[in-house]
Amino acid sequence: MNSFNNGNLRRRLLSPVPPFRRRHTAVYTPKPHPIVASPQNIYPITEYEDDRVLFAILESCKQPHHFRTAVSVHCKIIKHGYETYSSLLSTLLKVYAVCKKPKLAHQLLDDVSLFNLDVVPANLLIDSLMKAGETDIAKKVFSALPARDVVTWNSIIGGCVKSGFFLEAIGTFKEMLGTKIEPDGFTFASVITACSRLGALNRGKFVHDLMIEKKIELNFILSSALVDMYSRCGRIETAKSVFNAAKKHDISIWNAMINGLAMHGLAVDAISIFSTMQNENISPDAVTFIGIITACSHCGFVEKGREYFNLMKNNYLVQPQLAHYGAMVDLFARAGLLEEAYAVVKEMPMEPDVVIWRTLLSACRTHRNSQLGEFVIDKIKNLGSGDYVLMSNIYCNINKWGNAETLRHTMNKKGVRKSIGKSWVELHGGVHHFKAGDRSHPETEAIYGLLENLIRRSRMDGYAPAPELVLMDISEEEKEENLNYHSEKLALALGILKSSPGTEIAISKNLRTCLDCHGWMKIVSRLLHRVITVRDRIRFHRFEKGSCSCGDYW
Repeated sequence: MNSFNNGNLRRRLLSPVPPFRRRHTAVYTPKPHPIVASPQNIYPITEYEDDRVLFAILESCKQPHHFRTAVSVHCKIIKHGYETYSSLLSTLLKVYAVCKKPKLAHQLLDDVSLFNLDVVPANLLIDSLMKAGETDIAKKVFSALPARDVVTWNSIIGGCVKSGFFLEAIGTFKEMLGTKIEPDGFTFASVITACSRLGALNRGKFVHDLMIEKKIELNFILSSALVDMYSRCGRIETAKSVFNAAKKHDISIWNAMINGLAMHGLAVDAISIFSTMQNENISPDAVTFIGIITACSHCGFVEKGREYFNLMKNNYLVQPQLAHYGAMVDLFARAGLLEEAYAVVKEMPMEPDVVIWRTLLSACRTHRNSQLGEFVIDKIKNLGSGDYVLMSNIYCNINKWGNAETLRHTMNKKGVRKSIGKSWVELHGGVHHFKAGDRSHPETEAIYGLLENLIRRSRMDGYAPAPELVLMDISEEEKEENLNYHSEKLALALGILKSSPGTEIAISKNLRTCLDCHGWMKIVSRLLHRVITVRDRIRFHRFEKGSCSCGDYW
């Protein structure tokens, strides 16, 4: 056999061939073939096998400089009627994705007609696009399909969830409910996960109620998803009820409950669940130990966390992974044992990732250790805005304003922008977002009026702003003004404004809640006789009767 050069390849791809078209829409899976194909090396074939060769060429076009070959195959597909071959289409679309040519991918979808594409190959195409991360293209295919089945809907909803498009997943699910296609267990598992990640309790409860109405049988996947959803949405008691009623043969539901309890700082409960699991001869896995060590970390149970780490290695022979070492670093760092935390980093058999270094850096800020902080900063290869801000805050904490200003200047010079703190609250089916000092909400005047009144009342009840937390070299009065309008305070004000007295309010935040807001919310919960739940980046805080579930340790 003789290999062809690039010129021969182009002539072969674009040369006329006798018309041979397979117009059926069967699922096409290329069989193993002795031909070795690459953009530079195609062996002679019979025309009958042309579709296999096109597939083989595309499979080899995985580098950006091969996109011209892919375009030639694109022409061949259109010219010789292979538009209904899902393997060819999905592979070509994936090549365009690798080559960063989204316009060509959309052009391909414009060139081919999906009207005659059977639902099975269409599902395969959507699934492969979602796995390749091409959500927009998958949606375009989905929208163009004349017929869909439950697998089609599951592919698009599940793909949106895996890609982080949670609102789109919920929106598509609502659209599905308007059709004659009935959602199944896989549909519900994806939608519950979307609600979980958004912290959208009302939507999650709606989905759960719909499952009950449609008599969807709870398996370990759905039970675990429900436990996770209620935990993440701040309803840990409901999560416990789901857990208690579920069949517990699979480790995943135990893990969901332990991790949910860890999120809420309920280490004693998590330890109890772990003991029950052992008594029922359910062997913990790597995920279980991440959850139980994290629970210990959030409550300051240092020795207990150390005990579980050793139990994992010695009794259950679970090899510690990066996440386990990260949990141990967090355990020691939160407790102020920075030397022990750094000792774990040094003893790790693998290279610590940026999350571990940032955990240590955050502890350096909390415990005002600038020397170790400077060392850690040097270890982070690609500094993000959070790293600069943490180190700047360390300097501000010890009044090294010059060092802090130098870091801020470096950030500006490199074009690094600080991550904006955002909070949101779900009310009456809508989600309302805020950032610090936000005045974009249509009811801004009422929100600020209520907030200022609450701040006055809370001052009379013992609230004292902590201006030292505003780490800028400005006046105390300016610092207090900055603290008054943090995003979580604005979200809480709207929640109070739009809910009945005594109603629990749930707030989410993308960053760690600050000490000032934490102290203020404890007082507000007592003044208004309200339960306030705040889900920040680290954990849940449940404020009730003037105290917080974290015990002021987080």
